[in-house]
Amino acid sequence: MTYRDVASKQVLVWACTSVGARMPVAMAPLALVFLVRERPGGYALGAVLAAVYVIGEIIGAPALGMRLRPDRARSQLAAGLAAGAAGFTGLGALPDAHPVVLGAFACVAGGGPAASAGALRALLTDLVPERAVAQALSTESILVSGIWAVSPAAVTGLALGVAPRVPLLLAAVLLASAVMGLRLLPARWHTPGAEQPGQSPIRLLAGAWPLFVTGAAGLALLGLAELVLPALLEQRGIGVGWSGPMLTGLAVGGGLGAFLYGLRAWPGLLRTRSLVLMCAMTACVTLVALIPAPAGIAAALVVGGMLQSGVLLVRNLSLREALPPSLLPAGYSVMYAAAGAGYAATGSLAGTLLRVTAPSTAILAGVVLTLLLTAVGWWGEARRSAQGAGVVVTLGAAGGAEGAAVCGGGDPEGGL
Repeated sequence: MTYRDVASKQVLVWACTSVGARMPVAMAPLALVFLVRERPGGYALGAVLAAVYVIGEIIGAPALGMRLRPDRARSQLAAGLAAGAAGFTGLGALPDAHPVVLGAFACVAGGGPAASAGALRALLTDLVPERAVAQALSTESILVSGIWAVSPAAVTGLALGVAPRVPLLLAAVLLASAVMGLRLLPARWHTPGAEQPGQSPIRLLAGAWPLFVTGAAGLALLGLAELVLPALLEQRGIGVGWSGPMLTGLAVGGGLGAFLYGLRAWPGLLRTRSLVLMCAMTACVTLVALIPAPAGIAAALVVGGMLQSGVLLVRNLSLREALPPSLLPAGYSVMYAAAGAGYAATGSLAGTLLRVTAPSTAILAGVVLTLLLTAVGWWGEARRSAQGAGVVVTLGAAGGAEGAAVCGGGDPEGGL
């Protein structure tokens, strides 16, 4: 169970394809702001376009993810990526268009490829042995952390050094390259699994709601810290320019945390690991709000990023246990949408709180909200696990020797 199990030509092709599909997502919000910032009210318009882009992601991820089918997933995903490339091309080619037109392009650019994150994650776990799934997910997190560390600098350099439209045109090229990369990957994306009798896919996804709540809470908390960081530094009398390096440290910490998580097997229930990691992460964000020194704030952000990557990895592993294989792309897509919704809600909360309170207080309010969501998610998982154990016990009582065998296998988490 090492990273050697992940090293293969197919995984390398997957990584290149994933960069093409994921980097535009990291580039888009800042690129949209630079695109229109020189217009009257440009920053406000850029914020609206970025919000429309995120709304497109939130709608597109579950809507398209639910439609992915094992025998047609590659062509369906290619169509979504092509639509996203068309949206980015429209934004880059028509930067002076009416805001409604730009909003339509932004929505298509966000919604078209929104299911790609979940589908590519399902494909990655299918390309490696079962024993290396945790390492594969860690590798994905490292890759995504690197993308998010590089993207802001790339967008800023291209927009200011070349032209504001260039980052959006680059995003279109990257998505087009991802479409080409798909042709080198397997056509079938996962092995269909048997769904529980009498339950629809929507009902099975709804039953995993505690995982989505915790996933959204984890991203929302550090999202709040990111959005409030410039104002917090100003409150502390620290140069706002330090926010860039500090956020880069956050992304690097996420990659380091993902790597460390994949080095070994960790003890305990997945939901218990998630609870511990979430509480530790809230402690780091609390320190961000309270520490006056820039070095302390930077260190807390790096450690918080490490812990957040662990939270996301545990959530994805839990989702694999909660859903049949045929629903994993849809489940990952819903998780993606939930995280996006959490981040969008965080932005609204930050904007509201900063009008009436200090940045440090706004972060602490987010910490309290996150702890409540974490408690709700943990309770939901515990309740769901107890109900599953009850079903196993009932089968054991009714099924004689066969039932005893079922109970002997049990829930993988139930025996820990």
